[in-house]
Amino acid sequence: SHKVMSWVHYSSLLFIAFSSSSLTYMTIHERSFARGEEHLGNGSLDQERRFRLGSEVNSLSLSHCSSSDKNDPLENFRLTSNIKMSILLLCSNVICSKYEGDTQRQNELTMSRTVFQLFFSMYPDRDNPWRMLAVSSTDAFSMNLTDFGDNALLKLQVGGPFAGGMIDINSQEYILIQVEQTEPPGQRRRRAQQVIHNWTIPLHAQRSEQILVTRTFEMVSSDPITITVQTFLQDNEVVPLSMTHQSLYVNVETQVAIAGVILAGVYVLIIFEIVHRTLAAMLGSLAALSALAIIGDRPSLVTVVEWIDYETLALLFGMMVLVAIFSETGFFDYCAVKAYQLSRGRVWPMIIILCLIASILSAFLDNVTTMMLFTPVTIRLCEVLNLDPRHVLIAEVIFTNIGGAATAVGDPPNVIIVSNQNLRREGIDFASFTGYMFLGICLVLFTSFPFLRMLYWNKKLYNKESIEIVELKHEILVWRQTAQRINPASREETAVKCLLMQKVLNLENLLRKMMKTFQRQISQEDKNWEQNIQELQKKHRISDKALLVKCVSVLGVVIFMFFVNSFVPSIHLDLGWIAILGALWLLVLADLQDFEIILHRVEWATLLFFAALFVLMEALAQLQLIDYIGEQTALLIKSVPEDQRLAIAIILVMWISALASSLIDNIPFTATMIPVLINLSQDADVNLPVKPLIFALAMGACLGGNGTLIGASANVVCAGIAEQHGYGFSFMEFFRLGFPMMIMTCMIGMCYLLATQVGLGWNM
Repeated sequence: SHKVMSWVHYSSLLFIAFSSSSLTYMTIHERSFARGEEHLGNGSLDQERRFRLGSEVNSLSLSHCSSSDKNDPLENFRLTSNIKMSILLLCSNVICSKYEGDTQRQNELTMSRTVFQLFFSMYPDRDNPWRMLAVSSTDAFSMNLTDFGDNALLKLQVGGPFAGGMIDINSQEYILIQVEQTEPPGQRRRRAQQVIHNWTIPLHAQRSEQILVTRTFEMVSSDPITITVQTFLQDNEVVPLSMTHQSLYVNVETQVAIAGVILAGVYVLIIFEIVHRTLAAMLGSLAALSALAIIGDRPSLVTVVEWIDYETLALLFGMMVLVAIFSETGFFDYCAVKAYQLSRGRVWPMIIILCLIASILSAFLDNVTTMMLFTPVTIRLCEVLNLDPRHVLIAEVIFTNIGGAATAVGDPPNVIIVSNQNLRREGIDFASFTGYMFLGICLVLFTSFPFLRMLYWNKKLYNKESIEIVELKHEILVWRQTAQRINPASREETAVKCLLMQKVLNLENLLRKMMKTFQRQISQEDKNWEQNIQELQKKHRISDKALLVKCVSVLGVVIFMFFVNSFVPSIHLDLGWIAILGALWLLVLADLQDFEIILHRVEWATLLFFAALFVLMEALAQLQLIDYIGEQTALLIKSVPEDQRLAIAIILVMWISALASSLIDNIPFTATMIPVLINLSQDADVNLPVKPLIFALAMGACLGGNGTLIGASANVVCAGIAEQHGYGFSFMEFFRLGFPMMIMTCMIGMCYLLATQVGLGWNM
C-alpha cells in the first residue's frame, strides 16, 4: 500500500508540474554587490547468515534512467509556485521515509532523484556566447537586447582587470556600465519613464589579473534594453573586457527560498543518516542544478567541473597516499605506545596533550593535514588503552579548528583575508592579523579545556568489554567491509568473497563463546600500566626502519614546503601540487610491489563528497543564497543606532559567520562577506572601521566549523579515516559535542572582540 500511495503521490506531483499554465510574478530587488558499531546478537542462526551470504554474492542490481526531450525554457516555465511546493513535498516525503522502512525509503529517494533528473533534462544548457570588447576613455561600447520578457532579470557577467572593494572616483580608475530601459505608463504615472541602472567596477592598477564579476538587474518591461560601457582612465589606454548576459525568470527571493529548501534537505539526509553523506551531497548537487535549470541558468558540464576545487582534492589525495605508506612502517603503533607511556595510564592528561599538540600544529599547517597525521595515531592509541576512539577524535578535530584560527595560514578563510589587496591597504597584513588573532585564540583555547571536560563528564570513554572482545569485534567489522568491497566479476573473486564471509561467520561464533564467558568489567584506571608498556613495546615496534627514514624525509620536506609556501611568493606551487609531488616522490622511493594496496587506503568516498560539496555550494551561490545572507547582514547593521553600531556589528558579523559556516562552506562565505564589509565600512552613513568587522568575520568563520560534521574540511576527513578503520561517527555524535563547543568558543571570542575593539579601541 505504501508503494501504491507513493506512485500515486508522485504522479500527482508530476501532473501538477506539467498541467498548470498560470505564472505568478513577485517583486524583484536590484542586487548592489556582486555506521556505528554493528550489533551481534546471540539469536542469529548460521543458516540465516549463509542465506544472506549467498544473496550478497549473487545479487546484482541494475539501474536504468531515462531522459526526456529538451523543450523551450520559456514555454515550459509556467509554474514557479507549484514547483516550490513539489520540492517541499519531496523533502517531507524523504523525512517521513526514514520511519517507513528501507524499501519505502529507497522508493522515495529513487522517485526524488527521478523528478530532479526530469527537471534537469527538460532545459538546455545556457548558450550565451562571450562578447569580446575593448573600451577606452574616448571610445565607449553600446548594444541593444530585445529578447527579454516582462518582469525578467538581466544577469550580466563581465570579465576584466578589476579590483575588489569600494571605488574612490577621485583616486582610482574604473568602468561604468549603464543598463537603460523604458518603463511604460502605469496607474501612478501617465508618461513613460527611462529607468537607468549604474554599475561601477574599479580597475586594478597593474591590469594583470582577469576577474569575473556578476550583477543582476530588474527589467520592468519587455521593451529593448540598452547596455553602455564607459571607462574613466587617467590616460588613453585600451582596456580589454569580456561580457555575457542571461535572462532569468525567477526573482531573488524565490531563488533564495529554493536554495534554503535544498540545503535543508541535504542536512536532513545527513542528520538522520537516511543515506551516506556522499550520496546526500550528490543528490543535493543534482537538486541545485535542477533548480538552476528551471530558472533559466543551467550550467554546462564544463562549468560544473570548473566549480570543483581541485587544489583541495589534490591536497587530500596526496596526503592520503603519504599517510597510507607511512602506516606500513609501524610508526603509528610506536607513537601510540610512547603516548601511553607519557600519560602513565591516565586518560585525560593524554587527551589534553593530544588536543594541545593538534591545535599548535594546525596553527602552522593545514587543518586537513594535521588530522590526517593525528587520526591513525589516535586510533592505535585508543586501541592500546581500550578506549572508544570516536570521542577522542571529535575532541582533537574541535581543537584543530580552534588552533587553525590563530594564524593567517592556519585556516583557508584567514588566507583569503590576508590575501585581499584592499584589506592590506587598510593595515590587515600577515603580522597584524596573526598577532591579534593569536592572542584571542589563546584565550579561547585555554578556556575550552575545562568546558570540554564538563561535556565529557558523564561520557564513558572506556569500552565496556575486554580488549580481546573489542579487538575481535573490530576484526569482524574489518573483514566484512573487505568482503563487501570485492566485486564478484569473476569466479575467482566470487570464491574469495565467499571465503572471507565464511571467516566472518567463524569469528562471530568465536565472539559468541567469548561473550558467554565474559564476567568481569574493565576498571576506569589502568593500574598495571608499567607492565602493559613492556608488553606493548615488544609487540609494537618499527617494522621497516628504512621505509620510515624515507617517509620521515619526504613528509618533512612536504610540511616544510607547506610552511614556506605561505611566506615566499617566488615558489609557484600550491598546496595540492606540493602534496601530489611528495606522494609521487615517496611512491618511487618506497618501491612498493603492490600499488593497489595504497590505492585501496585512499578515502575515495571522502574525495567524492568534497567534489559534490563544491558543486552544491557553488550552485547555492548561483541561487543568490550567500549574497542574500551578506546583504541582509548589512541591512541589519545599518538599522542599528549609531552609538551602538560597532558593538552590534561585531556581534552580528561574528554569529552570522559562525552559524553560516556551520551550515555552508566557510570559504565562499568569507570570500563573499569581505567586499560586503569593505563597502559597509566605506559607507558614509554607517561610519564603521573595517578591522573589527574583518576580525569578527575570521573568528566566526573559523570557530563556526565546529558546529556540524560538514562545517569544516578537517571534520569530514577525520570522519572518513575513522570510518575506514571501523570507528566512524555520525552527524549527531559530532553535533552533541561540537555545537556546544562552538557556542562556548564563539562567546569567548565575541567577548574578546568587544573588550579590545569597543572597550580598549584597538585597531580603530
